[in-house]
Amino acid sequence: MSKPSPETEAKARQRLAADEHRIQAEPPERITGARRTSQTLRSVAGAFWRHPSPWLIGGFLLAACAYRAVLVASGHGFGWTELIVPVALVAFFPVIEWVIHVVILHWRPRKVGGVPVDSLLARKHRAHHADPRVLPLVFIPWQVELWLLPSYVVVALLAFPDQTAGASFLVAVGALMFGYEWVHYLVHSDYRPRTKAFRAVWRNHRLHHYKNEHYWFTVTTAGTADRLFGTCPDAADVPTSGTVRALHSLEEGRL
Repeated sequence: MSKPSPETEAKARQRLAADEHRIQAEPPERITGARRTSQTLRSVAGAFWRHPSPWLIGGFLLAACAYRAVLVASGHGFGWTELIVPVALVAFFPVIEWVIHVVILHWRPRKVGGVPVDSLLARKHRAHHADPRVLPLVFIPWQVELWLLPSYVVVALLAFPDQTAGASFLVAVGALMFGYEWVHYLVHSDYRPRTKAFRAVWRNHRLHHYKNEHYWFTVTTAGTADRLFGTCPDAADVPTSGTVRALHSLEEGRL
């Protein structure tokens, strides 16, 4: 791939600088107040809990843990085999995250039999790309969680050989979803990386939002599934996309 021109790189730097330092307009539900500044972990955590998704997922996780505890109290002991599913979910989560991001969140609106097909998740994600600073758009839509979380319960009851394995599955799903919401929020917040690991995640996701939307799809990790699927190139070799803030704008015009 050819190296982008100095003019293109300058445009990308200006775009990022504007996002870092511009005065935030109304509505007030942006990530910061008047101006973007580095904040402490405690200060950004307070805003995290002002939105429905952390409460819905957090409640789901607590209920799953309570369910597993009740099973233990009723004589359903802990078995090492029930760790297979949670461990597999954790191991494959970067791949799951990548596939969801590419296939569902970056879905191109289209017509099937003359009927427009475009999910709420895809629409919300396009709005998130249009302005990554709007805080409510950082989270999984609560309307989706109202049916998604009960669906996991149905899977736990029907797809596992016993209640303990199903309960452990629910705990793992709740923990992974909560972790995803927290990391994604933290990357878009005014908290600045303090560790090398989070700095890599922070940079990876910002490249996706401000450099080129066709690369860097993982959110909670960096250099994992993106390397596996070839979407983690050297940023210096990737041209700055003209549609990074307007996903699929050309395709949408044809609907």
